[in-house]
Amino acid sequence: MDINKFEKFAKELIDWIVEYYNNIENFPVKSKVKPREIFNKIPDTPPQNSEPFEKIFSDFQQIIIPGITHWQSPKFFAYFPANTSFPSILAELLTSAIAAQCMKWETSPAATELEEKVLYWLRDMIGLPDYFLGVIQDTASTSTLVSILSARESFTNYRINESGFENNKFRVYCSTETHSSIEKAVKISGIGKSNLVKIPVDDKYSMIPTLLKESMEEDLAKGYIPLCIIATLGTTGSTAIDPLEEIGKIAKEFNLWLHIDAAFLGSALILPEYKWILKGIEYADSFVFNPHKWLFTNFDCSAYFVKDVSALVRTFEIIPEYLKTKSDKITNNYCDWGIQLGRRFRALKLWFVIRSYGVNGLKEKLRYHISLAKKFVSLLSQSEGFEILAPVIANLICFRYKPKNISDEEKLNSINELLLHKINNTGKIYLSHTKLKGKFTLRMVIGQTYVSEKHIEEAYNIILENSKQIN
Repeated sequence: MDINKFEKFAKELIDWIVEYYNNIENFPVKSKVKPREIFNKIPDTPPQNSEPFEKIFSDFQQIIIPGITHWQSPKFFAYFPANTSFPSILAELLTSAIAAQCMKWETSPAATELEEKVLYWLRDMIGLPDYFLGVIQDTASTSTLVSILSARESFTNYRINESGFENNKFRVYCSTETHSSIEKAVKISGIGKSNLVKIPVDDKYSMIPTLLKESMEEDLAKGYIPLCIIATLGTTGSTAIDPLEEIGKIAKEFNLWLHIDAAFLGSALILPEYKWILKGIEYADSFVFNPHKWLFTNFDCSAYFVKDVSALVRTFEIIPEYLKTKSDKITNNYCDWGIQLGRRFRALKLWFVIRSYGVNGLKEKLRYHISLAKKFVSLLSQSEGFEILAPVIANLICFRYKPKNISDEEKLNSINELLLHKINNTGKIYLSHTKLKGKFTLRMVIGQTYVSEKHIEEAYNIILENSKQIN
């Protein structure tokens, strides 16, 4: 493909993207294909000769699009927001065109310095103390792993990086509602799944600090070594808030690394009315939230902040001869701030988004989504048979259908699982679920970039209509 053909096809793709967004509400939100249906439509062997772009793009529309779940649909209410925006799409187009490898300052100075400055912006926007410094990781899962590895190395004076584990007795603590990425991180770090201690939660699904302290004291008596606590500000299941200040005091008393996982709800910290969540942040060693979840910046873009940059760099820094440069001692080389050597130019899309919306525009969008959540709660409360199962902190509503004549929990779980499938099978909206204290819970997440009040009302009517069909 030469530059002239590229120009022609690029314009066609932009036209298709515009049409896609204009008609996105007409697609089934959740893909309706069956397992292996897409796989079986793709040839078993690659083409030996060049194929025309027209044919490739036609196959994209005919084969690939039917197998896509439309996360950007304003009728997508499942899992968590994973939203993009038009400024973010444009920036990603430029990022792909430049195709820079942004591992060190010298490999693209603008990428490094823009990332540094934009992370200052984000830090100040969400209200972190100014001694925190930031870097963009790919996901919060990676950020959590980076924190646990940093805690491990800092505690052992970087001995395990040098000689490996000799006799692992470390313990990591989180709540029973903490994200599964913590379990994966302790496995990868060599600490082991059996050494992840899950602390019970209260009726708001927040970690109980007294039980955390008791568990740590019991572990010390048994010869274990408490290493790290992960506190969550906005669990994926219900957006529960762990009591950061109380947990922080315990971390300080026992000299533990404290990592804060605010992947989902962290974006709300740009709002003054949510700053209370950060009370106790001075005890934290690291903090992560995902602009790619609810700040209109497409995946992947995870903002990771750390109090002690030297601990982070000493954990990950490796400088072979071919990567040594004159500027190493006077610039940030972000390949030493995490796992990957190779790094994408993720800061560009974040820069585009923040400048395009402005901080006030971002606040306005988030407040609108939160108001839509309140609207949905109001609609549910007007209908018989629906029960809110967790505090509505921001834009996630956890609820279930509970007919008057049914009290058996197993029966209620079956009814709500059936209701979820009936709703999603319509193709008109998409919800997901969790279990809260054994109760099958429907989750309605309101955070897609272009969602509006009409979509909330439509979703409510679909839920209500399908619940009536179950009786």
